[in-house]
Amino acid sequence: MKKEFNARQSLIDALKECGAVRFGDFTLASGKKSSYYVDIKKASTDPQTLKKIAREASTVIRGMYADSVGGVVLGSVPLATAVSIESGLPLVLVRKSDKSYGTGGRFVGDVREGSRIVLLEDVTTSGGSVKDAIEAIHTVGATVEAVVTVVDRESGASENLASVGVRLVPLVRASELLSYSQ
Repeated sequence: MKKEFNARQSLIDALKECGAVRFGDFTLASGKKSSYYVDIKKASTDPQTLKKIAREASTVIRGMYADSVGGVVLGSVPLATAVSIESGLPLVLVRKSDKSYGTGGRFVGDVREGSRIVLLEDVTTSGGSVKDAIEAIHTVGATVEAVVTVVDRESGASENLASVGVRLVPLVRASELLSYSQ
């Protein structure tokens, strides 16, 4: 338990140090207002913080049965790529819609019936954006073992994803991040 706390605290420190946690008046993608914003793009463009996220996510994923790790284009691509490299699991990218040119399709990577995928998310609020990717994965007969999120804002994502049979695994919860940030 102490090792988990130290890893979590180290990740929280890294998120703060790279400027990913900001306070003020923000409007979230969901349209909700918030007094803080977690900009994981800042973290995913900082090599040391991205390495830390990849290490922690890979540790969590090792306890799961997964064929690959994935992310939704575009926000989760750096995270999923780093976790793929760290874990040694193949990468899957999920587009928001089918591509009508080239080889087409909704997926980059190997997604087929029976595949087991762990999705990466940067920040979850309600879980709505990743839920669409989960549904697309399910349409080909693949399963999503879990969604690993860097920060869970604790605003319903866990319950929303549970409604489609997927567990949310946060590396950091907003309540932890805020209690260490103020």
